[in-house]
Amino acid sequence: MQIADELTPSLLLAMPQLEDPNFNRSVVLLCRHGEDGSLGFIVNRPLEIPAGELLELDGDESADTALTVWEGGPVNQERGWLLCRDEPAEGETLNVCEGIFMSSSQSHLRSVLKGAPETFGPERARLLLGYAGWGPGQLDGELAASAWLTVPVDMELIFHTPSNQVWDRAIRSLGVDPAAISPGPGIH
Repeated sequence: MQIADELTPSLLLAMPQLEDPNFNRSVVLLCRHGEDGSLGFIVNRPLEIPAGELLELDGDESADTALTVWEGGPVNQERGWLLCRDEPAEGETLNVCEGIFMSSSQSHLRSVLKGAPETFGPERARLLLGYAGWGPGQLDGELAASAWLTVPVDMELIFHTPSNQVWDRAIRSLGVDPAAISPGPGIH
């Protein structure tokens, strides 16, 4: 069963029947979905590490930045991705939806790290390590098994809601009490 392309962009909300511990109560920004597979980024798992502690620019120069590091997903966690509210001026960019861009460009990362905090602070940009990926048909099967619910992309949830409240608020946006959700098959 192939889910329609209008699935992207959206937020995927992990349900209890999703047994993969990598996604327990996760909210994933689904960026691409098609016959070749799917690509997304977890948006509610901060690693509580300032980006400046992980990165060095131009050799010994460390980055003093408000940019924070988040877990983007279990795949390729040594690779960083920038989740940005503003379109990068340089480098390869994925336009997820209006007001959200993804980039893995080193030059863009440098400009973000050296940029003003009001331009690239936690409400404007994040450094995500890794991504969530699904092979052809894999996400379709998980959706059919009710392992995920979908909601529209919401900037408030992604950038302004405390990370420990994102999943609950997203579920409540559907009119569902999170305490009432129990594992089980079915289409939601």
